[in-house]
Amino acid sequence: QVQLVESEGGLVEPGGSLRLSCVASGIIFSIYTMAWYRQAPGKQRELVGSISSGGNTNYVNSVKGRFIISRDNAKNTVYLEMNSLKPEDTAVYYCKSKGFWGQGTQVTVSS
Repeated sequence: QVQLVESEGGLVEPGGSLRLSCVASGIIFSIYTMAWYRQAPGKQRELVGSISSGGNTNYVNSVKGRFIISRDNAKNTVYLEMNSLKPEDTAVYYCKSKGFWGQGTQVTVSS
């Protein structure tokens, strides 16, 4: 079956960086767009960004210039590199492929 497993998030100070990864199994990873979403407390889940099979990326305006999505098809892994983190980036982060979701990982930005 399809499984998406995110790496552990964590607590980061404002201005810090963190990289998340998501390993996929059960799908032909290389042909699918992969996406990252997040859900902050009391808010709806929102799309952070995505990367196509060809490596084209798109980001929500609030993270443009700070977050980078990349993929390694040989490792069936998609990455979310988060830089210049802000308290408002605090959320549970999920990876998604087609209709499948990872379990989510908590990222907290706080001093």
